[in-house]
Amino acid sequence: MSVEISASGEVADRLAAVGALRRLADRLEDAAVEEAMRSGWGWPQVAEALGVTRQAVYKKHAKRLIAAGVALRRRSG
Repeated sequence: MSVEISASGEVADRLAAVGALRRLADRLEDAAVEEAMRSGWGWPQVAEALGVTRQAVYKKHAKRLIAAGVALRRRSG
């Protein structure tokens, strides 16, 4: 994708918008993961839905979920 940039102020605005979208996406992901885990989903299901590994989703969300009082399922086997 090619986007023509005409002024440095526009570049700064675009970069600020990207940052804001990333922060929003992170908040949406946090809320969705918490809802899924409170609904009984396991790490593999959450990871598959997000398109990441189970380890990645655990590393990103486990500490926050534990602090929020979410009962996390342990892997069986």
